[in-house]
Amino acid sequence: MRTFTLKGLFVTAVFMVLGCLAIHAADGNLITKQITIKLEKAGTLPSKIGDTKKYKITNLKIMGEINGTDLRFIREMAGSNDIGQGTNGKLVTLDLSGSKIVKGGDCYYRVDNGYSTYYHYYTSDDVIGAYAFKNCSDLTSLTLPSSVTRIGDYAFYNCSGLTSLTLPSSVISIGEFAFRYCSGLTSLTIPSGVTSIGMSAFEYCSSLTSLTLPSSVNEIGIYAFHGCSGLTSLTLPSSVTSSIRDYIFDGLKECNYFIDSDLETYLAHTHDWKYIPVDEIKYYHNGQELTKLEIPSGVDKIGSYSFYKGVNLTSLTIPSSVTSIDRSAFEGCSGLTSLTLPSSVTAIGGSAFEGCSGLTSIYVSWESPLSIAASTFKDANTEKCILYVPKGTYDDYWLSNWGIFANIVEYDATGIDHITTSGEAKEISRYAADGQRLEVPAKGLNIVKYSDGSVKKVVVQ
Repeated sequence: MRTFTLKGLFVTAVFMVLGCLAIHAADGNLITKQITIKLEKAGTLPSKIGDTKKYKITNLKIMGEINGTDLRFIREMAGSNDIGQGTNGKLVTLDLSGSKIVKGGDCYYRVDNGYSTYYHYYTSDDVIGAYAFKNCSDLTSLTLPSSVTRIGDYAFYNCSGLTSLTLPSSVISIGEFAFRYCSGLTSLTIPSGVTSIGMSAFEYCSSLTSLTLPSSVNEIGIYAFHGCSGLTSLTLPSSVTSSIRDYIFDGLKECNYFIDSDLETYLAHTHDWKYIPVDEIKYYHNGQELTKLEIPSGVDKIGSYSFYKGVNLTSLTIPSSVTSIDRSAFEGCSGLTSLTLPSSVTAIGGSAFEGCSGLTSIYVSWESPLSIAASTFKDANTEKCILYVPKGTYDDYWLSNWGIFANIVEYDATGIDHITTSGEAKEISRYAADGQRLEVPAKGLNIVKYSDGSVKKVVVQ
């Protein structure tokens, strides 16, 4: 009985395998090699391929001019008809690099207007028109014609299978909802000539990990990159910041920001656009990342959000020309360890140093405490950070908003000229505040004699 049962199981397994092979053989009717079609005349693709083969081709390259008739046929091959309903199409790879989109032919897509009639869409010269590939979710790879200048609204809406796409350098605009729900798209290069990106253009492209926007962009619609939950890096030139609004980069983790003007001009302006949900911003100037920032002498104002979330900023020099530091100017600069505020500063905005959790020392030289908001040093480690104040002013600082610091230490604040980092200055001798000779720079207040004969007090951080 056992032998019979085993034989029976074996026979059953054989039939199952043969059945799978039969199904595979049926699927084997698919044409997986690249098929190249050269069109002598626009609108002739249906007659070139025919109805018997249009649902079998998986890899297609088209040469020549394409109009609405051809695009409608391509849509059917790619799994979606002219009203967005599914077909039996199996096309996954489409190469249009040798093609040119032209005006004419049949309507390639229809949208119900709610009154039992349709809006009809037709091709235009060198334009990927509205709804052109909407719901073609089986497409995984697409190469566009090199002559394309515009990507229309909803052009690739819900092309969830699309993993890579190269936009030709000729493209100047990307329409609203153009790539919404392209959840499989992992990489994207936006050409240097693009000037506008429409509302929700890349919304919910959740697989995008990095994005570089060119300096040509001057308009970005709301929600353009909303829901791009996988986006961890954004490279953004400062020329596009005027168009950035709330919700555009929701979920962003990291931003690379390039200051393409001189620091004096940059610092003179507010940068409110930076108040976006971002974990960190890396700042670059003249091709170098700014980790040690020396504010140019002569600058009198540091604008709002100037170095917001600059987590890699470790050193900061503020000259005596600065009179105001606006709100959130250095908010989130968690890498800063020491701060010296010159007496020339007469106003510090709310949250100016909020989130500067790495601060261990702050030197001030006002004889009367400068008024600050409760948020100015919010989330700083006020238990660990030492606040150094002029001799005889301890009580005044302890009773003011500066009293949030648990450790307030008096020191001789007269004559401090600037803040410096270890190894920055060239000197012939160096002494601690108590007069002890130092062989190397020591953290805190140093007295330095320079080769030109000058003697200065400096703060080493």
